[in-house]
Amino acid sequence: MKKIKILIPIYNDWNSLSKLLEEINSETNKIQVELSVIIINDCSSDLKLIEVKNFDKINSVKIISMKENRGHGRCIATGLKYIYENEEFDYIIPMDGDGEDRPQEVKDFIQNTNYTPEKTIVGERVKISGNLFFKFCYNVHKILTYFFTGQSIKFGNFTCLTKLTVEKLLNEKASWSSFSGALAKVEKEKSFIPSIRGSRYYDSSKMSFINLVKHSLSIIAVFKIAVLIRSILFLIIYFFLILNNISFVTILPILLVVLMNFLTFKLSKRENLSDFNNALLNISDIKTLK
Repeated sequence: MKKIKILIPIYNDWNSLSKLLEEINSETNKIQVELSVIIINDCSSDLKLIEVKNFDKINSVKIISMKENRGHGRCIATGLKYIYENEEFDYIIPMDGDGEDRPQEVKDFIQNTNYTPEKTIVGERVKISGNLFFKFCYNVHKILTYFFTGQSIKFGNFTCLTKLTVEKLLNEKASWSSFSGALAKVEKEKSFIPSIRGSRYYDSSKMSFINLVKHSLSIIAVFKIAVLIRSILFLIIYFFLILNNISFVTILPILLVVLMNFLTFKLSKRENLSDFNNALLNISDIKTLK
């Protein structure tokens, strides 16, 4: 029987996590797999016990608590390393704990492993929730990423990773900075399922505009050499086009591209294989709830 580990980073959002686990248990109830949940508690300031007694499908639930807050992406990286080194598994499904990664799609991932067992499966966003500003920023991010990197990255953390892919991610320094960027880099052959970005169960998103830009540039930074080459080509062509019409308005795109490259190379310094290899040292406590 396939062993599936669901990896969920969490920071204070315990009510959402409880509801998510209930729905995962319900959605996967009739699927013949061995399902376990690993929760990475990112040094939450608000601790709350979650009820797991009624989970008949989920075989086990562990909470791994961090000593220091490292952020969502690095919690996933730490969780991948912990599971790879300490657990038996066939696939790992990282997902958000707030409801935006829909639990019914966990079932879709698991069912699709029957058709492409050797391939990692990603949830390709076909529809996203959120306000118009968020949707606009998301579309700009996709366009810029494709234009400057040549990579069409329409997925986030919500994926179903094979053991081989996890091993590749553990040997890639970019995994410490950007999960989706690193996955696009190490795994060219992937399967896709359509994924709809759901709505949060409780409260509103805590993602600020600055963090959204940082997240986007961290993905682009994984391919910084390709970005630099494409930027140079763009600037050469663009400069000749505006040569006879130079003004602040026409110069602005040049300044923005230069700024993007500066920030991209700066953020690429977050990619650190040494810190990634030592990630488990940040674990303070492991509790088995079931």
